[in-house]
Amino acid sequence: YCLGNILSQLIENVRFFATCPKGLELLLADELEALGATQTKTTVAGVYFQGGLEIAYKACLWSRLGNRILLPLASFSSESADELYQGVQQVNWLDHMRSEGSMLVHFTGTNRAIKNTHFGALKVKDAVVDQIRSQTSQRPSISKDRPDLRINLHLARGEAHLSLDLSGESLHRRGYRAQGGAAPLKENLAAAILIRSGWPELAAKQWPLIDPMCGSGTLPIEAALMAANIAPGLLRKSFGFERWVKHDNTLWQG
Repeated sequence: YCLGNILSQLIENVRFFATCPKGLELLLADELEALGATQTKTTVAGVYFQGGLEIAYKACLWSRLGNRILLPLASFSSESADELYQGVQQVNWLDHMRSEGSMLVHFTGTNRAIKNTHFGALKVKDAVVDQIRSQTSQRPSISKDRPDLRINLHLARGEAHLSLDLSGESLHRRGYRAQGGAAPLKENLAAAILIRSGWPELAAKQWPLIDPMCGSGTLPIEAALMAANIAPGLLRKSFGFERWVKHDNTLWQG
């Protein structure tokens, strides 16, 4: 199915997908429900949820456990490179980006015809660029640094799942870490450890936190953000949705 042409009508009640490390799915579902999401459904390394654009924005800003917030655009059979190309062209990309804009493709998965993720990403890029160039005589560029649009495609069991990445960089990158150690604990994993240990309830009772680690301070920083009810995304420089054509800045600022 393809949502590209009717997204404007459905933007108030869309099925999103939040990715997370394996094992955190149930915790993430609880977190999303607390933010106002409905009809959550867990799967391996992620949670489907229902809601309006406001819920997606909240998840990007407030999720302590998620990695990415994806807006599904289309799912289609993709047994060959040509099917992949044609499937990506189902979406009207000018609904999501300007003809002179920039993009970045994140591709995961393989099949018998597409054995390399770099090749898969190139086919997705070609489909988008060719469509926009045929309609406008202009072509978008590729940017690894703050692209206007982040496209995510996951290939599994002959099915391609095409989405927009609303989060941008992985949400575990809060923005407060200038440098990391040799093997820093990821922020969302630290948050999960704290939630599992009951820290939010203990913090509400003003209990102290003892950090037995000798690392970069991820656990106490995440604990402090929880105790003070500070959104983990406040220090991030940007989110993926901010340059998306359908971005509602009034809703975001509100």
